[in-house]
Amino acid sequence: MESSGGTGNPQKATPLARELTKIFSSYNKQAGLLRKNLKETNIFFREIRQNYSNACASAANTGTAALEAGMQLNCISFPRQEEEYLHGVVGSTPYILLLGQDCPARYQLLNCLLGERLLPLGPDAGAPCGPQGLLCKRRKLCFTHGRQTRLSLALPGQYELVHQLAAHCGRWDTVPRQDLEIQEECEDPAHRLAELEITLHHSLLQEAKIMVVPCPGVQPITEALEDCSRNIIPIILYALSQDVLSAEQVADLHVIREALPYPICFIRTPSCSSSSSSPCLTPEASPECMRVGDRDRDRDRERNRERSSLHAQLLSLGFLSGGAASENSSSGSTTGPVAGSTPPPQSMLAEAFERLHRQLGSFAKLVLQHHQVEAANLLNGVHCRCLDLFISQAFDMQRDLQITPRRLEYTREKEGELFTSLMTIANRKQEEMKEMIVETLNSMKEQLLEDAANLEFTDIIVTPNGEPVASKDIKSCIHQIQELIVVGLNQAVANKLISSVDYLRESFVGTLERCLNSLEKSNIDTSVHNITSNHLKQILNAAYHVEVTFVSGSSVTRLVWEQIKQIIQRITLVNPPAISPEWKRKVAQDAIESLSAAKLAKSICSQFRTRLNSSHEAFAASLRQLEEGHVGRLERTEDLWLRVRKDHAPRLARLSLESRSLRDVLLHGKPKLGRELGRGQYGVVYLCDSWGGKYPCALKSVVPPDDKHWNDLALEFHYTRSLPRHERLVDLHGSVIDHTYGGGSSIAVLLIMERLHRDLYTGLKAGLSLRERLQIALDVVEGIRFLHSQGLVHRDIKLKNVLLDKQNRAKITDLGFCKPEAMMSGSIVGTPIHMAPELFTGKYDNSVDVYAFGILFWYLCSGSVKLPEAFEKCSSKDQLWNNVKRGSRPERLAIFDEECWQLMEACWNGDALQRPLLGIVQPGLHSIMVRMCNLSERKSGSLDDSN
Repeated sequence: MESSGGTGNPQKATPLARELTKIFSSYNKQAGLLRKNLKETNIFFREIRQNYSNACASAANTGTAALEAGMQLNCISFPRQEEEYLHGVVGSTPYILLLGQDCPARYQLLNCLLGERLLPLGPDAGAPCGPQGLLCKRRKLCFTHGRQTRLSLALPGQYELVHQLAAHCGRWDTVPRQDLEIQEECEDPAHRLAELEITLHHSLLQEAKIMVVPCPGVQPITEALEDCSRNIIPIILYALSQDVLSAEQVADLHVIREALPYPICFIRTPSCSSSSSSPCLTPEASPECMRVGDRDRDRDRERNRERSSLHAQLLSLGFLSGGAASENSSSGSTTGPVAGSTPPPQSMLAEAFERLHRQLGSFAKLVLQHHQVEAANLLNGVHCRCLDLFISQAFDMQRDLQITPRRLEYTREKEGELFTSLMTIANRKQEEMKEMIVETLNSMKEQLLEDAANLEFTDIIVTPNGEPVASKDIKSCIHQIQELIVVGLNQAVANKLISSVDYLRESFVGTLERCLNSLEKSNIDTSVHNITSNHLKQILNAAYHVEVTFVSGSSVTRLVWEQIKQIIQRITLVNPPAISPEWKRKVAQDAIESLSAAKLAKSICSQFRTRLNSSHEAFAASLRQLEEGHVGRLERTEDLWLRVRKDHAPRLARLSLESRSLRDVLLHGKPKLGRELGRGQYGVVYLCDSWGGKYPCALKSVVPPDDKHWNDLALEFHYTRSLPRHERLVDLHGSVIDHTYGGGSSIAVLLIMERLHRDLYTGLKAGLSLRERLQIALDVVEGIRFLHSQGLVHRDIKLKNVLLDKQNRAKITDLGFCKPEAMMSGSIVGTPIHMAPELFTGKYDNSVDVYAFGILFWYLCSGSVKLPEAFEKCSSKDQLWNNVKRGSRPERLAIFDEECWQLMEACWNGDALQRPLLGIVQPGLHSIMVRMCNLSERKSGSLDDSN
């Protein structure tokens, strides 16, 4: 039901209302961007989890690839507490929550905020607020936006009550007192708890709602705050009409601080009579109001000089922080520290009413900004952590794709070398083994005979007087003597044979076994685990096997037994002999003389070769099986690597760029573009005097034409921002996404960076000394080395991407093509004359930066920007690239030092593996610089002497 007090025309805003409207409008725009980013992030995480949970389930059953990477990516999500906080910030509505010492103070502040006397003051206000507010029963008020002015009663968050209000009965300028108060005779609990909703066509209410808490006599302060604080971001204002807080008011303030952990802006309202309005209630003050305002200002100044009792009381109660004056406590910088977060806003006291729009505006901005900066920081932190996980996974997968085939090839080669070495030993050792057996028998003969003569038989009773024994016992005695000889011979031969192949264990076992173990662990087909390693161990143990089988009965042992059996056949058992030491020695003597060293050696080597061939063939078969398993796994790993590199990481990088840029604009605002400094292939560089406390700055404006360029730019920003600060790299201070670029026709990314004096191209044209040029070369090498140490490849080292400060020290800039090796797609990027030949193949590493430095060093040594003749003759990029691939390089100039020329040639070598490491280039450059500068100084000194 509409009231008759409104016209539908928007209210004319006061400076305070305009300031607050601007602040809340900005907050709502940024909240929309945060909400959109959070929604897209949740969608992205959900898709990742769904994709990789399915992949992991499949891998568990079928042995699919990249299981470990998939399991890590499957865990990507928001931490629960962080997600709840983010939803709480982006999903909450901004409210101005009005509290105060009494209703007149609250009402006067409300009238001031809206610039109109909407609520009654003075004698028309009704019963005054007494102790605990029991004399006054004013209901809760909620001010919202609408095209028409309208009053209604509604239960909070539920439905509107059908009730005839006094405002509905005729025209009104001030909300009727009867509609504000709850009558004593009212017994309807719903009517008593209902809030009065006042709809106005006001610019401030388009951006935020205003809520005035009810009197304590209507609802206890704890319940009122609980109802008021659900799903809102409150700007808490506490109106003060008196210079001292009562005990009850102090208790209420403690309840407020406990229930709402937000800062409070205490506002001292000016005295107000029934015949005059407060100076801030209307957009244009009357002379009377101006005189009242003057008196208020005089009183405020006097109060400030005396450090008002109200300020002292709030300070002593802990509601204000000590130090700065109350009205200036939040009027400083509202951008927060450059580190990336705003300090928690503090409560403040505003006593200078004529400056309320500045003080209250500053307070509201700090409170709202703090929430959004914290949310943007938290969101960006999640983005960065997950993006770093993607990059780490891409690195692991790329390393797997590169290393696994090399390991397989290495294993095959080394096993072949091992097999060949062992076969050589087997073939070469037969004659040596024959001699070794003869030598062993000769050296052991006397000892074996002595041991046989002294042998105590087991399980046979031999009489001391040498009486004959049964034939069965004779056989057992002969068997035990034979066993004595075989065991001794076995041990001696095995020890000498093992010593001949011991060196192989040191040569092959360590590296080859470790390589095989890593291949078997990375192959998720468990059916072939350890099979190849076991076959390798059989090869390695082929020689050592002699030591075991001689004792346990190998074919060699059987050969020895066959020869010894001949002894038994020659011994007549018709007349069993007496068992004496002489008899035992005779049996042993016959056994030893019957052994054939040549046959033993041949048999040992033959068995060795047989075992070796068998193990080698089994190893080769199992290695083929292992390789087949890796081929399928690597195909799936490469597919996942491509998805991470081309889809997942770029998509998340864009979300990260948006959340970081939102944080930057919240902290530091939008940078102001100065004059144009230059244009490149991918953007325009402007002058920017200062931004975020940094001075001077340069601003690179990039308008990405499509999603691919957006993602590339976002990844560039992530890599650059993740780098630790280094004196040889241009600092990137931050980024801002400008949604109004070109009059709103496009979206631009503004990258704010350190501004230097000039680029190297301009410096060479202007002229640089030899010392300066060599120092620049050292600076560039230092910068490239740092990038490489962080796992990044620049890919576009050239004159215009090296900036000089006023002392002509160099810094590398424009990391547009800079990427980790694991994230490079093999695309052809860079500036033609600085591009290494392998860039055209799509397979390259960080040595392309060494090549580009070699070309840059040619310019530095020449001291000119003139193109080398070999490049100047080329009429097109294609011709230039073809010439470079065929080996065309810059020519040697007469002024070149021999050592400098050798360094250039080494750096631009067509074979990337032959280029020097920058850790070698840097000290070499330093020695060149010292030598040439000393030589130059001696020459100039001799000229001075001659003059």
